[in-house]
Parts: sequence; C-alpha cells; structure tokens
Amino acid sequence: MSDIPDRPESPAMRADRNWTELTQELRVSQTGVQILTAFLLILPFQQRFAELIKGTQLTLYLVLVSLAITTTILMVAPVSLHRFLFQRGRKARTVHISNRLTTLALVFLGLTIAGTVAFVFSVVLGQFWGWIAAAAAAVLLAALWLVLPWLARTTRDPHEEG
Repeated sequence: MSDIPDRPESPAMRADRNWTELTQELRVSQTGVQILTAFLLILPFQQRFAELIKGTQLTLYLVLVSLAITTTILMVAPVSLHRFLFQRGRKARTVHISNRLTTLALVFLGLTIAGTVAFVFSVVLGQFWGWIAAAAAAVLLAALWLVLPWLARTTRDPHEEG
C-alpha cells in the first residue's frame, strides 16, 4: 500500500495517479514551450532580422533555437515512452523515466527563457542590458523553480495534517 498513511493505494494506483499528475503538468508547460519555440523559429523570416542582429547575437540566437528544440523534444518524449510501454505493465517505470525527462526539460526551458530575455534585450537595448535582464530572469527562475519548491519540500506547513 501507499507510503502516505491517509492515502491507501496500491503501487499500480500510485503509478496511475503520478502519471496523471505528470501529464497535467506537461499540458501546462508544453503550450508555453511550443509558443516560445515557434517565436524563435519564425524570427529569421522577419524582414529586418538580418540587419538587427550582430555577431554574438546570431550565435546566441542559434543556441536558443537549439535549446528550444531540445526542450520541445524532452517534453514530448514521455508521450513516446508511454506509447512504447503502453499495456506492458511498466507504468511505474514510465512515470520514473518521464519524471526525469520532464525535470531535464524544465532545466532546458529555464535556460531558453533566460537566453531569450538576453537576446531580446540585447537586440533592443544592447549587450550589457541583455546580460543584466538575463541575470534577473535567471534569479527569478531559480527562486520560483528551485528555491521555493525546495523550501516547500523541506519545511512543514502548519495547515497540513500528518
């Protein structure tokens, strides 16, 4: 049964619940990833793209496209994994691997977001402000995506039972 006293569930039930929760999280994040990737992919087809970007901005742009594509691949990979392992009694394994892929995708997404902020600010205001804006975005991402979850995981909420 479950390792949580107030949640009696078998390992299979836990795997089903965890898979459902993971796919809900992926639904939320995949839309943003797809929009960001599409934004980056259509930029070179804009009339002034070539005249706006300079030297290192082109390199940064290509790195961002690579990061966005990698993020998209990582976020869709759990679907492929599920398809290949579907009805083979491997749900817990599917959830475990998909959780790792999703965590890695979030790392790549954070890099893509901070890099995109750097790119946009660099084009609009210059390289210095690009790096300042990227640093601010990275701090905010780290605070909300790493520190806050870690604190929530390690501190006890007085409103929770148990």
